[in-house]
Amino acid sequence: MNPIQALSLALGAGFSSGLNLYATVATLGLLQRFEIVHLPKSLEVLAHPCVISIAGALYLIEFFADKFPYFDTIWDFVHTFIRPPAAAVLAYGAPGGAGTEWRWGAALLAGGVALTSHGTKASARAAVNSSPEPFSNWTLSLGEDVLAVWLSWMASAHPVATTIVVIVLLALCVFLLYHLFRFARRAIQKLLAT
Repeated sequence: MNPIQALSLALGAGFSSGLNLYATVATLGLLQRFEIVHLPKSLEVLAHPCVISIAGALYLIEFFADKFPYFDTIWDFVHTFIRPPAAAVLAYGAPGGAGTEWRWGAALLAGGVALTSHGTKASARAAVNSSPEPFSNWTLSLGEDVLAVWLSWMASAHPVATTIVVIVLLALCVFLLYHLFRFARRAIQKLLAT
């Protein structure tokens, strides 16, 4: 795996893990299992039926957990301590035979990217939960799942395009987080003023 492919896998898997770790692991495992893509030797374990089954089962649990307002906030809070470290572990294996310093660099990069995408997801979900109808929550959840699967595939199949897409998505995350925090600050100030 060349450095561009390793960077792409670290960025793509990092961002998609921040959205839905289990969909990312299951997707990468299935893509390797059916030889659609070829993961580095250190990540081929993702294609083991046991890993795919566990990731698939956890994905189903997350699929339903994400559809219930407020429960999804609790789920996201717990996964703040799961998604970024797991993305770092995935990225540590991405460079394959590269030196330890490159593997640690990839892990740090992917962990930060996952934390950014996860933080944006959790913040957006908390804002959407204030809506009285459930459809916006379901639509956002399905969109996140589709993006996680698509980005996992993209990272393996189109490394340069994935790097560009993730950079654009990170810029969008920063923009959204800025506006979500401004919205939250104004809401808290109004609440305290009454």
